[in-house]
Amino acid sequence: MTAADEARSGGRILVEALRQNGVDTVYCVPGESFLPVLDALHDAPDIRTVVARHEGAASNMAEADGKLTGRPGVCFVTRGPGACHAANGVHTARADSTPMILFVGQADSRFLGREAFQEIDCRQMFAGLAKYVEAVDRPERIPEVVSRAFAAALSGRPGPAVVALPEDVLFATAPCADLPPVRIALPAPDPAAMNELRVLLARAERPLVLVGGSGWDAAACASLARFVAANDLPVAASFRRQDLFDNRDRHYVGQLGFGVAPRLAERVRAADLLLVVGARPGEAATAGYTLVESPEPRQPLIHLHPDPFETGRVYRAALPIAAGMGQAAAALAGLMPVPSPAWHAWTREARADYETHSTPPAPAPAMAGVDLGQVMGWLNETLPEDAILTNGAGNYTMWVHRFFRYRRPGTQLAPVNGAMGYGLPAAIAARLRHPERTVVCFAGDGCFMMYPQELATAVQHGAAVVVVVVNNGMLGTIRMHQEREFPGRPIATGLRNPDFAALARAFGAHGERVEHSGDFPAAFARASSAGVPALIELCVDPLQITPAARLD
Repeated sequence: MTAADEARSGGRILVEALRQNGVDTVYCVPGESFLPVLDALHDAPDIRTVVARHEGAASNMAEADGKLTGRPGVCFVTRGPGACHAANGVHTARADSTPMILFVGQADSRFLGREAFQEIDCRQMFAGLAKYVEAVDRPERIPEVVSRAFAAALSGRPGPAVVALPEDVLFATAPCADLPPVRIALPAPDPAAMNELRVLLARAERPLVLVGGSGWDAAACASLARFVAANDLPVAASFRRQDLFDNRDRHYVGQLGFGVAPRLAERVRAADLLLVVGARPGEAATAGYTLVESPEPRQPLIHLHPDPFETGRVYRAALPIAAGMGQAAAALAGLMPVPSPAWHAWTREARADYETHSTPPAPAPAMAGVDLGQVMGWLNETLPEDAILTNGAGNYTMWVHRFFRYRRPGTQLAPVNGAMGYGLPAAIAARLRHPERTVVCFAGDGCFMMYPQELATAVQHGAAVVVVVVNNGMLGTIRMHQEREFPGRPIATGLRNPDFAALARAFGAHGERVEHSGDFPAAFARASSAGVPALIELCVDPLQITPAARLD
């Protein structure tokens, strides 16, 4: 603890608490409720302040930054409407197990309980979304509350914390000691449990590894890869966690999520041992809890997760192991390999199925416009290994997840909770965090229009992302479900869109439209070299609703 006899405003105490915890970037939409914080940031050149145009986008940027760094992404919004808008990113952080802290400027504490201007009860509003919600009542308690927020966001299963900042507390002054950065204790696996894991693995004939969750870094991913290679195990990624294992590796067999390969789904059902590392098998990864039955799976389930509660929350694990991802992966890599395992053919066949499923087929004869499969195949062969791909939600993501082969951790930013509009804010955060890397955002026409104004944010802050807008003139996912449940009775899913390329140019970005697959490579080259944010509109066949299905 650092002694501090000089009285400081609550705003300055707060900014110093952020600095103590290594924060170098904050995302915000300014509000008069936290002016002292903004004033303190004016004197903190080591903390970059990124101004978004919508609180929902700002919170998604902070969430994406938390995914990339493994440290809490930080967002500031004002009370009432600002907090309500920002709840989008908090929900994503919760579902995606991402460390994040949302600071909400609050009404003057003297007026609370009277429905003051834009007053909102943050504890009540965020109680079901955040891991920790607190309201600061005195400036001298700010370091304590901020420290708790960082601890909550990072410990166990990572997630969001929310801190309300009454306006008068931020203006008030007090002598206050700063606290050192938070340190998090990560559980290490019990050696006896690891020995039991190896015994169960040696007995198996058709094992399957499922990797997912957060808390991974390059070293942990490398340790997992060594364990997998030593034992010749097949590895599947949970929904939107494909970047945790090199998709080009012969042990990678695909993603469990929406649009799962039928042969992979069959293998999950046929597996006689599931080794789940970091993932929380949910509705998307288990096809509505049918591939793996809840609460008692058909096959033994070994579950390694940093939060002991999660190892029995949905599925009863035959062997639960509480461990941080680095500790878990290192312990797995340290196990003696199973001699002459019985599953060599099982792994080889699963890989062959994946390669067939992830290779773009020739365009259907009836297909009009751009073939998104060919676009993804070209990008898969062309993009740098460290390129970051982002997306929101919609049927267009099935092409991205199926045909692109992720190579490195930290290259896939996609919301597990299926939040539309996530792709562009996440891409901006990624480019600001890694300005030397290629960042490509994929968005459907409906998805992009959730936060199109953030092109202005990208231009203002020099985030030269490439946005690929897949335009089929409809909300495709909902239309697909309508046609399945109520054939021939579509409603509320048709979209009358703007000229996306012209819209991009109006913001000062590069913009162009592509109507034929063969024109995409040249368009992408122009967009990548434009030196400013760029948007490529792809005109696709509205009848091609998924890679394998047409509406007609």
